[in-house]
Amino acid sequence: MGYYLNPDDVIDIYRRESSKPYFVDKTEMLKELIPLVEQQGSYLAVTRPRRFGKSVMAAMIGAFFGKGADSTNVFSQLKIAGEPNFKKHLNQHNLIYIDFSRDVFECESYHEYIGTIKKRLFHDLREAYPEAKIHEEDSLGAALRIVSLTYKNEKFLLIFDEWDYVFHRDYFTETDRGKFTAFLGDLTKGRAYVELAYLTGVLPIKKYSASDTMNHFDEYNMANSDIYDKYFGFTNEEVDELYQRYLQNCATPELSRQDLTDWYDGYQRENGDSLYNPNSVVRALTRNRIKNYWAKAGEYDELKTYVLNDIDGVRESVMLLVAGESVKADLSEYASTATELKYRDEILSVMTVYGYLNYYNGFMRIPNKEIAQMMALLLS
Repeated sequence: MGYYLNPDDVIDIYRRESSKPYFVDKTEMLKELIPLVEQQGSYLAVTRPRRFGKSVMAAMIGAFFGKGADSTNVFSQLKIAGEPNFKKHLNQHNLIYIDFSRDVFECESYHEYIGTIKKRLFHDLREAYPEAKIHEEDSLGAALRIVSLTYKNEKFLLIFDEWDYVFHRDYFTETDRGKFTAFLGDLTKGRAYVELAYLTGVLPIKKYSASDTMNHFDEYNMANSDIYDKYFGFTNEEVDELYQRYLQNCATPELSRQDLTDWYDGYQRENGDSLYNPNSVVRALTRNRIKNYWAKAGEYDELKTYVLNDIDGVRESVMLLVAGESVKADLSEYASTATELKYRDEILSVMTVYGYLNYYNGFMRIPNKEIAQMMALLLS
């Protein structure tokens, strides 16, 4: 199997995840994706804060649909096995799976970065489709179209993880980022070979691309839709079940069920239900300890600078939030990254994108004790 084309390691990733003691079965999401695959030409951008299971879900989708290896022994034990179309789609689709943050750390320019990705996929395509006449000067979109036409309308299911990697690295310029979104657009938009394109990351894609570059993607984030919310984060019922496992697994349990609610719950869905941070819940249960597991990331220091410098009066809003108040804000004021922000709502929107704030019904608030600790530090 190839590096990007029908990779078998994506199944190993999900197999390991599903064998962990505090694994939660989210395969019912596949039931919602199967009709989209069958109708073909669907485009989903599912964005979430860090540590909300985005990569695990991407691996699940790839492991189920992709031809890379037989994953029957993984999925036959999970909820999706009860669906009537289970066998029809299990490992029956050509998969192109690209994690844009993977194995590119030595690249020092956009040209080198995108060239590395193109070279790997070209190699995969030439090995799998030797009759297709792919030339070096072809774009990846053109290469896939050539393959599709040569091999009787061959189709592909595309999964792009960490799509926003180029927005989090200083050596990429704004011009580079524009080229990258144009690259994604060329690879997906209006392409007959696309069965499903599934893209995930932290940043909302339509805010950072040209007006028509990525407008074919339907975007689902934590603030604008609850269609896929329950698959990213743990529900109250799922945490109840995990807590019972914890009591059985742990010889000397130190956590109460209320601890998990106080520290990791409170990310509100559009329908009003709340979700737990899955990463923090699993770490707390595994380590038998309640603490702040939300490690600081690079954007935290940038956000702290805005608060300490009181850009557009944002410090007062943060003080109210830390005091337990809700703050009205316009989430449409998304900014692409936590750099060069000028307005209060931009700053609060970025905090929401990165998971520091919860947005519901036009108001922002701190979701739980874990984030309250970090937000309080922004004031110091």
